[in-house]
Amino acid sequence: MKSALRYTISLALAGGLIWFVFKDINFAEMLDRFVKSDWRWIALSCVLLLAAHITRAWRWGMLMEPLGHKPGLFNSSISVLTGYFANYIVPRMGEVTRCGTLYRLERIPVNLSFGTVVAERIFDVLILLVMIGLNFILEFDRLSTFFTDFFQSKVSGGAGGGSGSGMLLGILIALMLVVVIGAIIIFKNVALRDKIQQNALVQKVVGFGKGMLDGFLSIRKLRSPGLFILSTIAIWVFYYFVSYVLFFCIPETSDLGPLAGLTLLVVGAIGMTAPTQGGIGAYHLLVGNVMILYGLSQNDGITLATFIHGAQMIFMLIIGALAFLYVLVQNKKSVAENSQVPIEN
Repeated sequence: MKSALRYTISLALAGGLIWFVFKDINFAEMLDRFVKSDWRWIALSCVLLLAAHITRAWRWGMLMEPLGHKPGLFNSSISVLTGYFANYIVPRMGEVTRCGTLYRLERIPVNLSFGTVVAERIFDVLILLVMIGLNFILEFDRLSTFFTDFFQSKVSGGAGGGSGSGMLLGILIALMLVVVIGAIIIFKNVALRDKIQQNALVQKVVGFGKGMLDGFLSIRKLRSPGLFILSTIAIWVFYYFVSYVLFFCIPETSDLGPLAGLTLLVVGAIGMTAPTQGGIGAYHLLVGNVMILYGLSQNDGITLATFIHGAQMIFMLIIGALAFLYVLVQNKKSVAENSQVPIEN
């Protein structure tokens, strides 16, 4: 029920954003531009996107090596692709799915691999923060104008919501007090603490947490820190060109420069963090509006955002589905082999 509710809310949010973004768009004109676009650049973008995911799989394997596991690059890549495929179905399910897939293919415990995913996400966030800072330095005038105009109406419109914010703050404080008081009671009551520690579910949670911690700390034991840093940079360079080469698909965007590509990468990455399927709606809203700063009309900006996001989504759904089918076939083979009983002479 909880998962269904979360999925429904996410779907409703994506639908609302899509309606808001496209309510004034001429779809016939947008479709005509897509048909007349240069599909060779789309093919190149797809190749670059696949290269980025394979590089991510390679980097993921580096994090697991200090833990005594060395998954094959192919199986790691399949796991990464199924994770992205899952994100387009259910938001935030990609990390769990890719770790579960790797377990099926390589028998690497999920708690260990999930810990390494947390570690690599931290590095990706750091890279993104660096790029945001660089982007603001290089394009300060444009971006400061964009974010001021984009959020000013929302801040001023929310001025009357002080009572709602106060209520939310009060609820958060009350919950924190309950947690603190409960922790104190458990800490002082030795018998209760021992009983909780002996609980099977608690032991599983603690064991899973320790495995995650081991996976996260594997970053300190890397055999080739230089290769890890190089692969991290390579992933984001690929991401940059995945979007940038698509500028040349449409005449209206073919003259956009490299700095526009950097802005699109940064703003698009922020949009992809929204709790919707694959960032649907949020990506279009942010990218479509920020491209106005580079001389595009809002219609052209949203067309570009739709083109980039749509090309990536369709490609990932296709290749992710193929990866998922591969895992199903391999799993069936494994079950069949394990079910065979040796014949005694």
